[in-house]
Parts: sequence; C-alpha cells; structure tokens
Amino acid sequence: MSRRQVLSLLPAAGLLTVASPSRAAAGVDHARLLANTVAIFAGTPEVNARPEVAGNLAVILRNAKQRLTAMDQAGDGELFSGLRLGTDDANLRLAFQYLYEIALATRTPGGELEGDAAAQRRVVDGLLWLHERYYGNQSAGYYGNWFNWEIGISTQVSRTLALLAERLRAERPDLTATYIASMDAYLRNGKNGDVDLDSRFHTGANLADITGNRILQGALTGDDARVGKAISDQATVFATIDPYNLQHGVTDGYYRDGSFIQHDSVAYTGSYGKALLTRVVQTLKMLEGATSGGTSDLAGVVYRWVADGFAPLIFEGWMMEIVKGRAASRTTTGYADVGVVVEAVSDLADHVEGAGALALKKYVKFLPAADTATFVSPISVARYAAIRADSAIPAADLNAPERCVAFNAMDRTVHRRPGYAFALARSSDRISKYEYMSGENLMPWFQGDGAYYLYLAGEDQREVFGVDYYTAVSPYRLAGITAPVQERRTVPELYGRLWYENPGHPLNFTSSSESQNTYVYFPRAGNAFSGGTTLGAYGAAGMVQSDDAAYTAKQAGILPDDFVAYQNARATKSWFMLDNEIVVLAAGVSGEGGRDAVTTVDSRIAAPGDAVVLTGEGWTGKAWQTGDTTPPRWLRYANGTRRTAIGYAFLTRQAVAAGLETVTRSRRVVRTSNPDTSVTKNVFTASIAHPTTGAVPALAYALVPNATEARLRGYADGHLVVLANDRHVQAIKHKTLGIVAANVFSDGPRHAERLLIDGPASVIVQSGKRTVVALSDPTMKRDRVSVVLLGASLRLDKADEGVTVRRVPGGTLIQATTRHTHGRTFTATLR
Repeated sequence: MSRRQVLSLLPAAGLLTVASPSRAAAGVDHARLLANTVAIFAGTPEVNARPEVAGNLAVILRNAKQRLTAMDQAGDGELFSGLRLGTDDANLRLAFQYLYEIALATRTPGGELEGDAAAQRRVVDGLLWLHERYYGNQSAGYYGNWFNWEIGISTQVSRTLALLAERLRAERPDLTATYIASMDAYLRNGKNGDVDLDSRFHTGANLADITGNRILQGALTGDDARVGKAISDQATVFATIDPYNLQHGVTDGYYRDGSFIQHDSVAYTGSYGKALLTRVVQTLKMLEGATSGGTSDLAGVVYRWVADGFAPLIFEGWMMEIVKGRAASRTTTGYADVGVVVEAVSDLADHVEGAGALALKKYVKFLPAADTATFVSPISVARYAAIRADSAIPAADLNAPERCVAFNAMDRTVHRRPGYAFALARSSDRISKYEYMSGENLMPWFQGDGAYYLYLAGEDQREVFGVDYYTAVSPYRLAGITAPVQERRTVPELYGRLWYENPGHPLNFTSSSESQNTYVYFPRAGNAFSGGTTLGAYGAAGMVQSDDAAYTAKQAGILPDDFVAYQNARATKSWFMLDNEIVVLAAGVSGEGGRDAVTTVDSRIAAPGDAVVLTGEGWTGKAWQTGDTTPPRWLRYANGTRRTAIGYAFLTRQAVAAGLETVTRSRRVVRTSNPDTSVTKNVFTASIAHPTTGAVPALAYALVPNATEARLRGYADGHLVVLANDRHVQAIKHKTLGIVAANVFSDGPRHAERLLIDGPASVIVQSGKRTVVALSDPTMKRDRVSVVLLGASLRLDKADEGVTVRRVPGGTLIQATTRHTHGRTFTATLR
C-alpha cells in the first residue's frame, strides 16, 4: 500500500484491526457514526438535563444567538455583520464557523433553538451563499493560509453538514456532495483530492484533522472507501516515530521518550500535541459502536502519550511554555491549554482498559478544577463531573513527586519536585531554536537557547508566565539565555509583511514554502550537542550554543541579499538538576562579531502592587544592595504578596546587575492579532555582562527554589563544588547526595573527579551502598559511550540492555551502545 505500514508500527492490530481501506469500512454503521458525532458536539437529552452541563449549553445558545443577530445586521456583501469576505481567508473560515454554531444550537437537545427549522434554513442558505460567492470558485480561492482552506474551513463545513444531515437529505440532497467535491479540490497539498502521506503538510495533528473530516464526509455519503482510507490514514499517527526508520520522511508525532514534534522540528506538545490528542479521542468516540473492531489497543497508546508526554509538562494545572511554539504569544492561558487536555483525558478513560482507566480518572481528579464551559462536548462535561464527584476515586498525579524527564527528542528537560518545577528549552541541528509564524511570537530569537522557567507551587502562573511574561520581559533577557548585545527587528518590521517574499529566488520564498520554514518560521540551530542524562529523579543537560540555519546559509551566500539574518552569541552550557537546586554552568561565552554578551540569571514578573524585596550578601558577608558592583555570594528575590521566593547562589565571583523595573507594554508587541491591551508589570532581572574586553571567566550559579536566606548562606559549606567548567568539560559534585555529574563536549577521554569520560557524553554517577552510573550521547551521533570509574573495582549488579561492565587497569569500565538510541539514557548499578 502507498501509505505507512500501520500494522507493523502499532503495538496491536490497529484502529479497526484492518490492513486495507475496504476492510476498514467493513462493518461501519454510517448512521451510528453520524449520531455519535452529533452527540459529541450537541449532547444528548439525558446528558443535557444534568445541571453540570448548563454552562456549556449556555455558551452554545449564546454563540448561536449572536451569530443570528449578526446575520440580521449584515450589510451588502456580508453574511455576518462586520465580517468582510473576499480577501481574508480567516474571515471566510469564521463565516463557516458561525454557521456551524447556529446549526449546533438547533441540534442541542433541550436548547431554546432545538429543531428550529427557520434557523436551520438560514444555515443552509448561508452555505449556498458562501459556496456561490466565495468558496466554489477554485481559481479564486486558496489565498492566505493553506490551513484554512485544507483544514479550518473543512472542519466547520463537515460538522455543519453532519448536524443538518437529515434536513439536507430532504431539502438539498445535492449540497453535501457539492461541498465535498470542493473540499477535495482545496486539498491541494494532498494527491487527487485525498490525503497524501508523503506530503509534509499531512502529518501529526494536521493529518488527524484532515482524516477526521474525511471520516465524517464518507459517513454522510455512505462512501465506504473514503471512510476506510481516512481511518487507515489516521491510524498512522499512533505510530511511535523512529528517527532512524522514518515513514514517508515524517518526523512529526510522538517519540519513545514522550516528546512530540510538529512542523518537522518544533517541540509542540502544548499546542499541536493537544490538538492531536483531542482529535484522536474524538475519533474513538465517533467510531464507538459504529464499527466491528475494537479500539482499546490504540487507546492504550494515547494513555502513554498522556502519562509520558503531557503529565510531566503540566504543573498545578498549567501547561509549560517550553512546548507551545508560537502559541506562547497567544492570550490563551496555560490553564486553558490544560482544560483541553482534561476534556480529552476524561473521555479517554472510557476507552482505556485495566489500571490505565483508573489512573486517568485519578489524574483528572488530581488536577485543579477545569472550566467546563470551554469544553467542546456536553458529554465530556458530564463524564468529567462524574469523575470529580466520585468519592471512590482518589486524586493522584501521573507524575511521581520527584521526577526528572529528558525529552531529548525535542531538546527539552523537565525537573519536578514538591514545591517547584523547572523547564528547560534547548535547540540543535535537529530541533528549531524557536517558532515564528503568521505574526505570532514576533520576538522569539532566544527561546531555544537554554531559556528556562521556574514554576513555584501555589502561584497563579498567569501572573508569572504566559503572554504577559513575553510582553513585559525583554526578548534579550529571558531567564537563562546568553544573548549578544544587539537590537533585532521582527519579520513584519524587516519585510513589511508577515513573511519574507521572494518567489523569483531559486529557493522560492513564499508564505508556506520549505525555504520559509527553514530560514524564517522555525530555523534549526547548528550544534549537535544538546541533550542529557537522567539518573532516577536527577538530571544533567548540556548544550553548545550556535548560530541558526538562516545565519549560516547567509554566510554561505545561499540566501538573497535583502534577507536579514542575525549572528548569535556563543556559549557552552550545562544544567545539573538536583533536589534543592538547579546548578547552571556557562563557559566560552562570546558575543561574536565584536559585540558584548549578557547572560540572564533570571527574569520574573510581578504585579505593580506586589511587595517584592531583593536581598543579598557579598563574599565577605557584607549585605548586597541593588546597584552594588561587588560580586554577590547570593541573592534572594521574594514576593511577599504571593509568599514565594527564589534564591541565586553564585559559585563563581562576578558582578551581577540585579534590580526591578516597572514596564508597560501592549500584548500586541508579541503577536500582531493580540488585543491592544497594555500590561504593566514589575520586572526583576539579574544578569551578568560579558564585555568584549576583560571577558568574564566561566560562571556558575545555583537556582534555589523557595529559598530562605539561611539556606543560601549554607552554600558556603562547600557541599556543592564545581569540578570543571570550560568548553571541554563541565562537572559538579554534590557531596551530600554523593553525586558527580558531568557533560563532556569534546572528543577523547576527559577527567571529572575520579571519572574518565570518553566524550562527547553526559554522565551522572551516584555513590552509596551501590554505585549507579547513567550515561547518554547528547549528540545522537556516537556508536558507544564509555566512562571509567578510576580506582574502583566494582562488579555489575544490574544494567540496561546494551550496557557492559568490565574491569580495566586502574578502574572499572562502563560502556553503552548508543547507536540509533536518540539520546536515551543507559544505567548500570555496581557493587
């Protein structure tokens, strides 16, 4: 078959235990499938009678009434008042969405507009009007964003046709076929009006959206072949991506370590990942009782997405910024993002077998209460309410209280402890430095350069992170980054449009071209070293900072003369994640090109009225004050209003510029379509300058969540030691924990304490009653990685497959076969 070999990739037979479209459609009850779909979005009489669903139903009714009023007030050339059509594809998508919202209200049991024939006729007339004037002419359509034409509009139309199927069969039996033919014609990134699994546009969440629409279209027309192929195509998104055996060249999807990638190289769990989760769970619900096959095997795959992919990235009901791509600039909050996940998980629990179902329900109960008025399905609201009200279900996190997760496939790390979570964003020649697109995330340049986010328990994260963080904090002072001292301009400022246009160039720069993706929207970095190791709940990560693909190509003369590319600063960095602190090392820092550079230790925002206090102490024990030019031994940022604090214990001596500044900016500075809402925040920044002359030596510091001054003074006792900090090796020792952790960036054996490490590698060793060694290859290019424990004569207790241990002169050699393991950690326990 000219599609992925689904059955060989999935852990079980597949969505309908079928291997071909014809067998996929066998046994499909199209009427049941459509009834399921209507119930998903409109509810049922029994469900809608429940008081918990009232808020959701009120939203459905309110939206429909607003759309009907807008139709009444429409002027010449308008279907809805104020929605100009003909040149704006987003407005055309909205017009179809508004029709859907009216149709939905007419099919909502118990609603005021249920069965309203007049409203339904207005929807049908609206569909006819839009098709005749703005959609049916294929030569006039397909301007703007491809997504609206191939997915956005088709989603609204397909659902509207499903909601009004009976009326259309009775009154306009030709309309459904007419629209399906047009939707096929607009599927221009496909093949012959259908999905093309070789297309870079038909992957991941996008593929699930397209195939979900086509399943509905096939059910509407009784087209077994369409339903069967759409089911088969969608089933491919369940396959775990093997980067060494890509199917159709597709890197989008879920990886073994829980990573999710969309757009070929963007870490995207928190946006496209949740969209994919929602869509596949909806498909499971659509097919329930409508097929002869089971779905529990694939539901089990989705369970692992939730447990290993989503749960680590959700902190007290907030979706972390590091996996949201350009969506980080939207006003939608991390809590709303998690609400989408909660709805899907509530439904998924009914499809997962065994202990997984209970674990999901426990997790739903563990997370903060969601705003069910934003749920898509009234049935989901009822399921969610039942889970929350069930006293037999205890609340339980899917995360262990102490957890460190290396999402090395997408260059992300999450470190969790009771009281805080630390999230780190890196980049490499595999993963993009950032994502900009469509006027979203206008100033993203350093978001993948080791930017980190320290979430404290009990905070309202809307006041600390989210869109207001990016609005108020300078893009050159994001927490954790090292940036050159140079002002940059946004894409609209540079080119006067939302993308770079040059169709006459050999690279054919147009809005959605591959060259646009590669050099404008989400350029990758140039470094191979980006990754790390976990040992139990401890972690080490490292990265060599580099230029992005655009600057490299510009220097090589590949890009047009008017294309603007910026050189990056250089740095070698490590993050060692322990219990009470995260240790950060930086070496080889240079602004490049005669520029200074600045490393930002932290940037945090607070409301103007919050009682924020900054204290510190110098190396002589003298109190440190804002504006002090002497190196501090520690600083402490405390928000008395929110009862939170973070400490910064400096392990090397250098001047630190730290202080508070009141900043007022519009949210539109980070996204052109954001409301022009002014945000005023007190911005705390602590940074270290790297001048071109008299450069600051390598620096080291520890982030100490929830720190007291007494704890910060305790770092003087020497329990935390920097063993090495240069461009070749960065290593620390924590005497209390018995941990030595090192990142080796260069070839050849390198020393760290009593370790001899064959680099490049990332290694953690913890000594106690047993000695445990964890190691990985952050470059993902090596066949094997080895470390010698010098002076030790140890025997193997247990080890991961692929690890060997033997005695060598002077010590014990631990070697792991890392070929084609994509940065995975290997461990060995010795005695």
